[in-house]
Amino acid sequence: MPLKKLLCSLLLCLLVPALAYAQASDRKAKAIAGKVLQNMGGQKGWDKTRYLAWTFNDQYQIWDKQQNRFRWEKDSLIAIVDTQTKQGKVYLAGQELPDSEEKQKLLKHAYALWINNSYWLVMPFKLQDPGVSLTYLGEGETMDGDRADVLQMTFADVGLTPQNKYHVWVDKDKGLVTQWAFFRKFDDAEPTFTRRWSNYRDYGKIKLASDRSNPQSDFELFHIAAPTNVPDSVFNSPSPVEKL
Repeated sequence: MPLKKLLCSLLLCLLVPALAYAQASDRKAKAIAGKVLQNMGGQKGWDKTRYLAWTFNDQYQIWDKQQNRFRWEKDSLIAIVDTQTKQGKVYLAGQELPDSEEKQKLLKHAYALWINNSYWLVMPFKLQDPGVSLTYLGEGETMDGDRADVLQMTFADVGLTPQNKYHVWVDKDKGLVTQWAFFRKFDDAEPTFTRRWSNYRDYGKIKLASDRSNPQSDFELFHIAAPTNVPDSVFNSPSPVEKL
């Protein structure tokens, strides 16, 4: 056999098993992600959950998933943004800001906060979003010594930071996400942080977890709620609203 054909044949022999392994790994990762979704309330539960509210890092927000409305507030600064058009209103100390470069900058910032802050709340529901690639990394242990399947999440031109990467630990017994690690860049050798994903409770039709602590620091999401109704006045209030 000519050398060129021999080399091509050898390369094919190497690539086919590697491709088959990658496809099997992806299938296993998707199957685990599907079980996580079911254990969290299922796609039906997620779709029927219209409103979510929570406090993240001293920021209180209310998200109307159905109408694409996101209300964000910190102290006397309030932004209400349409998550599709990225337009909306901004209030400071009860006064609406006029159309200006400052207002647009704050609306852009509020939109970015919606993406970031909601991810800290509902990431397990986003495991199979369009543009997300899942890979099964094998079995591992969490920082608490619990057995888990470890998934890797990467992104293809979705979100504001597609260069990010996550590792997600899914508990072997509970079938729920119990830990995650964030890598700022896909090729980073070490994560920026690794934190728990625990303290699950039922909120309406779905489960959500509030604990994001690790041995270095405590961190928790507060005032989590999934009410069935939220008055329209909440999405028009220029002043801080009561927690739902």
